[in-house]
Amino acid sequence: MKVLLGLSGGVDSAVSAYLLLKMGHEVTGCFMRNWDALANNDYLGNPTINDERCPQEKDYEDAKRVADILGIKLLRIDYIKEYWDDVFTYLLKEYESGRTPNPDIFCNKYVKFGPFLDYAKSHGYDAIAMGHYAKRVDKEGIAYLLKSFDKNKDQTYFLSQISQEQLSFCLFPLGDISKNEVRKIAHELGLKSVMDKKDSTGICFIGERNFKDFLKNYLPMQKGKIIDIENNRLIGEHEGAMYYTIGQRKGLGIGGIPGEVARGWFVVDKDVKNNVVYVASGDENKYLYSVGCSINNLNWISKKPLINHRYHAKFRYRQADNPVIITSMNEEEIELSFISPIKAVTPGQAAVIYEGDICLGGGIIEKVYKK
Repeated sequence: MKVLLGLSGGVDSAVSAYLLLKMGHEVTGCFMRNWDALANNDYLGNPTINDERCPQEKDYEDAKRVADILGIKLLRIDYIKEYWDDVFTYLLKEYESGRTPNPDIFCNKYVKFGPFLDYAKSHGYDAIAMGHYAKRVDKEGIAYLLKSFDKNKDQTYFLSQISQEQLSFCLFPLGDISKNEVRKIAHELGLKSVMDKKDSTGICFIGERNFKDFLKNYLPMQKGKIIDIENNRLIGEHEGAMYYTIGQRKGLGIGGIPGEVARGWFVVDKDVKNNVVYVASGDENKYLYSVGCSINNLNWISKKPLINHRYHAKFRYRQADNPVIITSMNEEEIELSFISPIKAVTPGQAAVIYEGDICLGGGIIEKVYKK
């Protein structure tokens, strides 16, 4: 097939290109540039703002070296406006309302599987390909999204909002191999620019940032109270409730309290309207746990789950699978009951439903239910 591959300048997409060529496909690489730090006022919290070359330019150069070694063409396309309109604006609105979004999920839905896919279709490509650790299996005309062979690297969580049509047009060359094997192949091919390159972290297409400072570029700081939820006492001051997330421990600025055993303080709730952050001490405190949640923005990739059936769910990437039961469901919302209480389930984050290794899809956490 004629395949358009997202070539990011990392080792995963580089080896994906090689594996596609090995399968006999005609491969073209495409480097997507989706963030412009200067145009987007990305100054605070940006550790590379004064570098001679921005990280994206370095990534492009690494991708170009890979393309040259493998003998494939490399395109370069900007989706800066689409990323801002469909991913970053959503992120800001969610934080402003006190929720904690996952931009990687909507980056996949609205960029990698959005305008990038549209470009491929309009330019005669038979498929797109990504360096995600995930598997696509077709059965009776339906494409199913499955966990990858390397469960430690599985990225189906981030693909939970793509559609059946988007999945049906995508290949995942890394679905059956491990990360160690990917590194080994890169060494054997002499892909020096990427073979030992650190995996990208931070915000999708933006990179590493001091996140609180980064948000200050777009959401004004407003100091407020930190309250011990156990006895409603004031124990500190924060810089803005929207900057904090449920389960957060670092960066609270709360020292030890005289006469009390230091057990660490954790964010357990927020009141954005009144700009209050509620905390509790100890990483096993009851306020961190919930027994259920409601989910909206539903997306089912291959089939809908059933009411009163037991499934597994992830509420954060690399979290262990949690047994859950869907207690009610309509077209817009489902209710989940947890078999055992789960820690730090947070409004705004994704809840992804699994049936064995099949990723059915999921939605966005709207409400969390405590005991």
